[in-house]
Amino acid sequence: MSKSVARTKLLVAACAAALLAAGCNPSGPGNTASRSPSASASASADQLEQEYQRVVKNVLPSVVQITTGSALGSGIVYDDKGDIVTNAHVVGSSTDFEVTLPNNDKVLKATLLSSYPAQDLAVIKLDNPLKGLRAAKFGDSSKVEVGQITLAMGSPLGLSGSVTQGIVSAVGRTVSEGQSGGGTGATITNMVQTSAPINPGNSGGALVNLSGEVIGIPTLAATDPDLGNSAAAGIGFAIPASTVTRVANQIIKNGKVTDSGRAALGIVGRTVLNADFEPAGVAIVSVVPGGPADKAGLRAGDIITKVGNTAVTTIQSLSEALVAYTPGNKVKVTYERDGKTATVTVALGKL
Repeated sequence: MSKSVARTKLLVAACAAALLAAGCNPSGPGNTASRSPSASASASADQLEQEYQRVVKNVLPSVVQITTGSALGSGIVYDDKGDIVTNAHVVGSSTDFEVTLPNNDKVLKATLLSSYPAQDLAVIKLDNPLKGLRAAKFGDSSKVEVGQITLAMGSPLGLSGSVTQGIVSAVGRTVSEGQSGGGTGATITNMVQTSAPINPGNSGGALVNLSGEVIGIPTLAATDPDLGNSAAAGIGFAIPASTVTRVANQIIKNGKVTDSGRAALGIVGRTVLNADFEPAGVAIVSVVPGGPADKAGLRAGDIITKVGNTAVTTIQSLSEALVAYTPGNKVKVTYERDGKTATVTVALGKL
């Protein structure tokens, strides 16, 4: 995506002071017509409005509504072969889906290609793709900048073909998704934070810039603990386009994700509590044979308390600590065994 976005300019022409004093005639010979500030602002607003309408017209036909037996969400047409990318939490445990396009009332059948809950993404495929199916264009999310105008497209609360507007509020966020309400519990890196309203049903849809490029998939809305964990207005998060395309391309080609780009210890773990019932570390339930933890000498029953210099108290905090590393990095892992604390160096593997 280009670093520049459509910007409006105020073009204000004024008569020379001497002519104004004499009462200039804008239509007279040699005179420059003037426009009032209100007229210029109106022209600028019209131009921005036209930009919004152009983007909506070009991109919205690529944003679909996905219905499962018990849930509803959104998806993006990925190619003209009928592949549709969405969130893993939208598809849940379902393998068959009903898909509708914003500009077509026909209900289309689709089946699951693969789901990748570790990064909350999935790809489904239309059984009989329509001719002229329009694939969305994905932008370069590494070039997304704070302040850019964004449009969120999807089916919030079942209202298909809905569009909301905001800006990019921040980039590079690491956000952990809860497991309640169908969440995958994934820790997702480099998310795009946006002020465009994101409501239930928007998940899996498109976050779009004014160049008509998808820069992310709206996935999460922040919650406010002071308001009973209800949605915090104007704070939503989208999985960046670079992650979406990397995962989707692998699923379409191989039927699964073979390289997440994320580091892992190679363990199955669970959060443990101390005597005060507070989270105190991650107990290793099992290690992957021949995996990073196994090679480093970690074993079932060990309690991980630190990765590098980052304290680990829960499974979520362990995931968040690992996102700072890439596969192949060597990191010190502090753990407890039989009441004693020890440290070992682990060469990280792939998630």
